[in-house]
Amino acid sequence: QVQLVESGGGLVQTGGSLRLSCAASGSIFRTDVMGWYRQAPGKRRELVAAITNDGSPNYADSVKGRFTISRDNAKNTVYLQMNSLKPEDTAVYYCNANLRPRWSRAHYEYWGQGTQVTVSS
Repeated sequence: QVQLVESGGGLVQTGGSLRLSCAASGSIFRTDVMGWYRQAPGKRRELVAAITNDGSPNYADSVKGRFTISRDNAKNTVYLQMNSLKPEDTAVYYCNANLRPRWSRAHYEYWGQGTQVTVSS
């Protein structure tokens, strides 16, 4: 089995910072793209940032220049450093990973349980 476990959410004031972490564990052969999505109440889940296995990042326009995604392949862990937070960043943030488990030659998509980020004005 494979699990994604997130940590680092919380409550912060406008302009503050938070760092999210997501560790993939279990029977993993290779982790490819890892990323973060978010879903605010009444809205669809949206991509925040993603990063390939070789470290190439991709960001939503709304977070460019404020958020930084990184990863540690040895730990199968992805991070999201969030700076200059705004109230509109308030959402549940979900970790996502596209990976190949050891028991299969296929790739599968996995999701974390979500972590709440609340930015107060």
